[in-house]
Amino acid sequence: MSNMRLRFPPSPTGKIHVGNIRTALFNWIWARKNNGELVLRLEDTDAERSTKEFEDVIIQELNWLGLDVDEGVGVGGEYGPYRQSERKDLYTQYINQLLEENKAYKCYCSQEELDEMREKQKAAGEIPHYDGRCRYAEDKDTDDFVVRFKMPQTNEKIVVDDLIRGRVEFNSEEFDDFVIKKSDGMATYNFAVVIDDALMKISQVIRGEDHLSNTPKQIMIYKALDFDLPKFAHLPLILDEDKAKLKKRSDDDAVYVGEFRRKGYLPEALFNFLALLGWSPGDEKEIMNKDEIIKKFDLTRVNKSGAVFDIEKLNWMNNQYIQDMDLDRLYELATPYLIEAGYIESKNDIEKNRLLKILDLTRDGLDYLEQLPSEAELFFTGLEFEDIENAKNEINDPEVKEVLNGLIEELGALDHFSSDNISSVFNKVRKETGVGGRKFYHPLRVALTGRGSGPDLVSFSEIMGKEEIINRLNKSLELVAS
Repeated sequence: MSNMRLRFPPSPTGKIHVGNIRTALFNWIWARKNNGELVLRLEDTDAERSTKEFEDVIIQELNWLGLDVDEGVGVGGEYGPYRQSERKDLYTQYINQLLEENKAYKCYCSQEELDEMREKQKAAGEIPHYDGRCRYAEDKDTDDFVVRFKMPQTNEKIVVDDLIRGRVEFNSEEFDDFVIKKSDGMATYNFAVVIDDALMKISQVIRGEDHLSNTPKQIMIYKALDFDLPKFAHLPLILDEDKAKLKKRSDDDAVYVGEFRRKGYLPEALFNFLALLGWSPGDEKEIMNKDEIIKKFDLTRVNKSGAVFDIEKLNWMNNQYIQDMDLDRLYELATPYLIEAGYIESKNDIEKNRLLKILDLTRDGLDYLEQLPSEAELFFTGLEFEDIENAKNEINDPEVKEVLNGLIEELGALDHFSSDNISSVFNKVRKETGVGGRKFYHPLRVALTGRGSGPDLVSFSEIMGKEEIINRLNKSLELVAS
């Protein structure tokens, strides 16, 4: 059994972003590949913004994508609690240890003093930083203080041996004595995350590139507390089409997992797409199931440079999955969109076999299931001409009229309105009238659907039924009747 332990520590302060879920997904894949364990931990120290609702959303989206966790919130385990808000005493214990060992100190500077300090440094052309003025100050009888970590006073190399980026070096002089405990008594992110990872025995930390700059501070805390260092792997940023960082925008739901779910993207398609967002298996294959991805995945093949979130590629990939999915599953997933569009009130409003045929005929044109009502509209509404003048021009032709009248007669004589029989009638009328190719099919499409493009006409006719098809042919002829 592997001793590899990984974690996914989101903040329950809002909807879950594709960047966060990509991080969870890479952790999940790596844990499964190495028979490791994945821990779900919540960074919920922002009391005003953290809610149970958003916590539930995180768990729901992870479950929807099939990212089951082995330990943590909702599962339990021996290293809890798994919410940072419930771990304050643990943080205080280790902060006190650093204070006792003279590796941290209390800072009594007011915000006004700090602002003045930074303004003077800016005026002198310096990078704003804390100047350490409280480093040797005597204790004061007040609770109004923060605790700062003592960085080395002589420059040291801080090395991050990154599993993706290789050796990354920082100089300790780049960092001032940073805060590890805020004035409200809560530990800061950089301190809490070290305590959590160390006590939960996390062996590998896989997270976004934007956390790389925090890593030197965290390494210094690990060393000060004599904790074993985990291995770090910093994933490339996800970029938008303009090669800028894909941001969390309140006015654009398109970057949130819940929106993809609502629009009818399949979880297996989004999983596949996100797995390839920054990682390549080294071959040309793009459509892969979870087992294939787990087998091929390796952190050494994760790119260092940013990965562009290409919505067109996601649409293509989702379409491939829709085309290949079990028709009964498509029926279950797609029916709610038809109900929402008002085409049916419930599944009982339409014969299942008929709806299965509609879905099978229209699924090739679906990038996501929310498009189904538009794609399937023809099957649920009466004949309406998209361009009535164009329709008149198409149909008001002696040969076309002959074709339509011939079809009315031959189709009306059919006892069994099957696709094979309909196809035979089409061929018979083509031969008898001498009208073929586009001259036959394009006016017929307009006559049956009111549009110049659409589904296969034989399949469409079978689904709509004999009476409806003959009614549409008659209606089209009436359009040009003098």
